[in-house]
Amino acid sequence: MLARVQSLTLLGIDAFPLTVEVDFSNGLPGVHTVGLPDAAVRESAERVRAALRHAGRPIPPKRVTISLAPADLRKQGSALDLPIALAILAADGAIPATGLEGLLVAGELGLDGGVRSIRGALPTAVLARRLGLRGVLLPAANAAEARILLGSGFIGVKTLAEAIRYLTTGIADPPPEPPGGTAAVARDPEPDLSEVRGQAQARRALEVAAAGGHHLLMVGPPGCGKTMLARRLPGLLPGLTPDETIEVTSIYSVAGLLPEGRLLRARPFRAPHHTISGIGLVGGGRGPRPGEVTLAHRGVLFLDELPEFGRATLDVLRQPIEEGEVLITRENRTVRFPARLTLVAAMNPCPCGHLGRGDRPCGCTPALVAHYRQRVSGPLVDRFDLQVIVPPVEGKDLRGAVLPEPSEAVALRVAAARERQARRGTLNAALTPALLRRHAWPDPAGRRLLDRALRLLGLSARAHDGILRVARTLADLDHAEGVGAAQVGEAIQYRAIDRPTEGGSAAAPLHPQPEPLAASDQR
Repeated sequence: MLARVQSLTLLGIDAFPLTVEVDFSNGLPGVHTVGLPDAAVRESAERVRAALRHAGRPIPPKRVTISLAPADLRKQGSALDLPIALAILAADGAIPATGLEGLLVAGELGLDGGVRSIRGALPTAVLARRLGLRGVLLPAANAAEARILLGSGFIGVKTLAEAIRYLTTGIADPPPEPPGGTAAVARDPEPDLSEVRGQAQARRALEVAAAGGHHLLMVGPPGCGKTMLARRLPGLLPGLTPDETIEVTSIYSVAGLLPEGRLLRARPFRAPHHTISGIGLVGGGRGPRPGEVTLAHRGVLFLDELPEFGRATLDVLRQPIEEGEVLITRENRTVRFPARLTLVAAMNPCPCGHLGRGDRPCGCTPALVAHYRQRVSGPLVDRFDLQVIVPPVEGKDLRGAVLPEPSEAVALRVAAARERQARRGTLNAALTPALLRRHAWPDPAGRRLLDRALRLLGLSARAHDGILRVARTLADLDHAEGVGAAQVGEAIQYRAIDRPTEGGSAAAPLHPQPEPLAASDQR
């Protein structure tokens, strides 16, 4: 008898449907799996054999053929254990095949017949709803995650025996409620921007980055507040929309990082150590699995001590942060991981960090400074729309009695600016050249200033577009319909790494540039 069970496999963060087919035939007893299974799927035969024996339903002494369709799609993971076991039972007539109709099944089996949790329960629920199935049969441990979308359409089982009982009688044990139900993850309060003293320009740049989704690079000595500023960026961002919530939660579900199966409503903040590999940063591996840029999707990725990362590791960021996605090609398939994030990076001006400070001399030689800065490639630096110098904090600012503006007040301006961008259809950081000409083209005075900056500072075409994107965000913060010379001038000031300064101070460029704009040129 032939039996079929609907299941799935994960590719990236998406679940793809597949059909598990089981057929019994005469011949030497054994279990044979076809359909491009990986090692975990091939080994499922032994787990299924032991689980069925402990459930009192041993595999008949026949030749068992298991086909995973479509045959040209690589199958991976252990979530096919439960559908294979149920298909074997249905083919043997031990359970009614009609009970499996319209049901999506996934789960890993233990040798004792226990059903263990799987990665990607939320994408599984999304797939079941898209296919119009009547429900999903998953491990009870994934109850909170699956019921986010399915509600009563979820059937959770702890053991293979429970799954058999449900399919024969239609009765399932209710899965236990997790603490707090399926509510959003509770998080500690976000650090407040009022805790950052001084640094007026860096605070303004942080607001612009939050409003337009621009990538931000901060250069300054140790202890000036770069990390404090970066960690307060999520508190300036609006909450996730319902669609973004499902998207971000699905990513963490596939990565196995979803706490207690709850929704993630706060924007993610990721700060990997500088020893991370390129695969850890953008994703990949045999799986492949999502990397830090995908875990920071719709949120913030913070790279502290930027030159300490491997240069080859950093250069793999260039395409994802510009395209908003990671494409990984393995054999005959391409896996897509989303990567719409705000990249914030921080670095010192030199290895010791004191270059340009009058109170603390720098002991680094010019060759050492040049070698340190060359760890970050020019094309990567060029992709930061906002590049600011963060000077040391003065004592009067630290001791001031008046608290700086809190995150709540800044977040209101950010939300208003993002509403204006939403009406145009995209964040300013993602404006294409065609959209820049339509929405961010400056007035004649602004164009003259921009042309002079391009000529005197030797800025690239990418920097030209970056200035226009930032100028459009500044206009949104000012509630202005058009982009003028004031917004263009301020946007040019945020290309601090491109603007050389006198005396090789802390604001010295990472790469040599022509002479700076004179004051008369900016009028």
